[in-house]
Amino acid sequence: MTNRLSGIQEFVAVVEAGGFAAAGERLGLSRSAVGKAVVRLEGRLGVRLCHRTTRVFNLTDDGQVFYERCLRALRELEAAETAIETGRNEPAGRIRISVPVLFGRRCVVPVLMELARQYPKLDLEASFTDRTVDLVEEGYDLAIRNGPVRDNAGLMMRRVARQRMTICASPHYLEQRGSPATFAEIADHDTVVYSLGGRIRSWCFRSISGESYELPLQSRIKFDDLDAIADAATAGMGLAWLPCWLIRDRVRDGELVPILRDIDPLVFDSSALWPRTPHLPTRMRLLIDTLAARLPGMTG
Repeated sequence: MTNRLSGIQEFVAVVEAGGFAAAGERLGLSRSAVGKAVVRLEGRLGVRLCHRTTRVFNLTDDGQVFYERCLRALRELEAAETAIETGRNEPAGRIRISVPVLFGRRCVVPVLMELARQYPKLDLEASFTDRTVDLVEEGYDLAIRNGPVRDNAGLMMRRVARQRMTICASPHYLEQRGSPATFAEIADHDTVVYSLGGRIRSWCFRSISGESYELPLQSRIKFDDLDAIADAATAGMGLAWLPCWLIRDRVRDGELVPILRDIDPLVFDSSALWPRTPHLPTRMRLLIDTLAARLPGMTG
């Protein structure tokens, strides 16, 4: 008996990704395999679903109608899967997650390990990167992002933690150069700054009126790793602007000293994002709820 669902997943992925190569990356298949699956589907249906060249992909009228029907059918299947999963004694299945490198290692991974120990049928796959991933295009179920989220079209979002930032330096540096009493004095100091893709991240603060403002910086020491910046500040290379959770132990041990503590620090949100869906699988809901419950204790 012919598999009536054969090729549908590949066809929908091609439409959503905008091409065969991108769909292949999303599904973990070669471009050729995706193309052959769609051709077989067209042969079984007896219609042409799309026009494609090496550069252009467009749905035919029949393809558009079929795509919309396929979406409805897949949503029904997802709802059925969710209903079955909800009735299980324990969550199961694969979740693919994208997390910032350092925040992911220090804060998210302990939560993932806790879930993995508690639920042996969960399959958790985490990718560590500080770039902004495309969840749908790259096949992620969930991403954690720090700071403002601007590209959330088609995504659901929930705050899972808050991160307070502070300026700090080593006791030796402050003894040698003095401690700035105002933001204007920072311009006379050495700084160690975060830079990614050639762009320096400004230091942000909140004014008395509650509005946030940026302190533009020039520095001869630029890293794209917060741990390396903390190491440089500890070594007396200058002032650094870092998350409180990252420097907590260094402050306790006297290696770093927070300054300008009477200034209200800017607080960043850490958010979980996932593709919009009418039925969120139990395993996803568990992960998001657990992150929201556990991360504030690590970042507070």
